[in-house]
Amino acid sequence: MGLNGLELNFPVERVREGEAEIIVPKLDAYRRGPWDYAPSRAPVFYNPAMELARDIAVLALQVYADRRGGSLRVCEPLAGCGVRGVRFALEVDGVEQVVINDLNPRAVELAKKNVELNRLVGRVFVENRDANVLLSGYAAPKMRFDVVDLDPFGSPAPYIASSVRALRSGGLLAITATDMAPLCGVHPRACLRKYGGLPLRTEYCHELAVRLVLGLVARTAAIYNLGVEPLLSHATDHYLRVYCRVRWGKQRANESMGNLGYVLHCFHCFHREVVKGLATPISETCSECGRRVRVAGPLWAGPIFDKEFCQQTLKELETREFRHKARIGKILRLIVEEADGPATYYTLNSLCDVMQIPTPSPKKVVERLKSEAYWASLTHFNPTGVRTDAKSEKVMDVLRKSVRS
Repeated sequence: MGLNGLELNFPVERVREGEAEIIVPKLDAYRRGPWDYAPSRAPVFYNPAMELARDIAVLALQVYADRRGGSLRVCEPLAGCGVRGVRFALEVDGVEQVVINDLNPRAVELAKKNVELNRLVGRVFVENRDANVLLSGYAAPKMRFDVVDLDPFGSPAPYIASSVRALRSGGLLAITATDMAPLCGVHPRACLRKYGGLPLRTEYCHELAVRLVLGLVARTAAIYNLGVEPLLSHATDHYLRVYCRVRWGKQRANESMGNLGYVLHCFHCFHREVVKGLATPISETCSECGRRVRVAGPLWAGPIFDKEFCQQTLKELETREFRHKARIGKILRLIVEEADGPATYYTLNSLCDVMQIPTPSPKKVVERLKSEAYWASLTHFNPTGVRTDAKSEKVMDVLRKSVRS
């Protein structure tokens, strides 16, 4: 089917996203009902629900470009119709060259048309190769990229090794994971196979999912004497995204490995604690109630946000006009608020269900915890989530007081 002179053998439509005008599959033609996930049925992958994630990617890349200085070479090895790479070239100052790639010949054809439509020929180059083959071809010194944005359909695990090898020292690695069921503990064996760590079905499973992905990145990077530094992480809707800087050096790799560990969780009293170190002895009993604990990991046990980077990303948002600007601002403000906090958070509705009391305002619970000299904040991971250094017993005590007052 043609669109403005462009001949394609499947129905398409023209949409605008950010500053880009993109030709995409007409998803209504592939939707069998309101329950159906049309992007997976289309001949070329395009998911309009990921626009918010692409907006944040533009912001994060701009902050990285401003910090790094100079011109950037960017790779998107799993590009689909090419919308993300096209937007990087159009919307991020400092991006000199983008290589986008897809194994699907029809995706490559459509991506080339989108490059032409946005007048980016000579700046955005389209490849038609297996993603790992493409990335491995850029693994030699002086050929590596400044940024690799890995946005697969499902797990990023099969592409992480080739991605870190294709990055310059100090490069930015951005990763999407949409296989949240394994990462959140619904399919623990699948998570163990893909990410080398066990998940838990806890109220803070989305944060554990981020930490499991970062744990795999850190272990994989260390094989090549690379250390990782998480800059920004978020779990939104059906996916998570992590952004981390990858730097060469045995010492940096050792420091990253030192940030690996485990999260111990007691399903009886809700106590949780972080244990750093892959070979650290782990107690099987809860230090608070004596019941048996469950273990998540190995995973990334260090910080998952760089507060300054997140603040700069929020500031960059002020200069942009995105369709989802208000929601992005809310997410980033919550991330800045929680960036200095401890690992894991409490979801008040889960605790209150067990305690059989109404759920009070999370903001008021945070205020009360702060008034009692505890660190506390809201979290972007969950609308009723509270991140705090107070133990579970104290949090439940504060919940009772909040309900009574």
